[in-house]
Amino acid sequence: MRGRRHFPPPHVREAFGPFGRGGFGEFPAGWGPGPRGHGRGRGGPGRRGRRGDVRAAILALLAEQPRHGYEIIGEISERSGGFWKPSPGSIYPTLQLMADEGLVTSREDSGKRLFELTEEGRSAAEQQDAVPPWEHIAHEVDPIEVNLRKAGMTLMAAAVQVAQAGSPAQKAKAIEVMNEARRALYGILGAADDESEAE
Repeated sequence: MRGRRHFPPPHVREAFGPFGRGGFGEFPAGWGPGPRGHGRGRGGPGRRGRRGDVRAAILALLAEQPRHGYEIIGEISERSGGFWKPSPGSIYPTLQLMADEGLVTSREDSGKRLFELTEEGRSAAEQQDAVPPWEHIAHEVDPIEVNLRKAGMTLMAAAVQVAQAGSPAQKAKAIEVMNEARRALYGILGAADDESEAE
């Protein structure tokens, strides 16, 4: 769950409070953090990193400071704008492989495993591409998709602010505005379907 709190920018996170279950509720598929918001298929147009991507990302992040595995997942998700969230099933086996190769070591830290680079690992990190892999992934995403997600997130943040600080009359007006926006968005989908059928 902790890895799911990294997608929205700070001003949106502050407006929303807790994400996921609780707070403002769950996001629909394809929006915000969570396993259905990333990767191909119903969750949207994000992508899964290749093994080389994961390895390079781990080296880059551990070169900054030691981190726990879930922190590595969260940092990759946040720095890619939420479009790449590697699973524990890709992060931890890669960390184990890197440990076998002498690139990382680990130690217990408050009941969790803390990973850090060895001297050989730091040397490998220095030889990497200066552009980290999460930036390559973010650049591959359709800019329209990025802007659509940002627009949706900021709209929801505004709704939460009205819910927290608005008067009863302002909240009632906000409900009307959001219902109208929802109807308009579904209307866009309906119009697209009509155009497709006409072709």
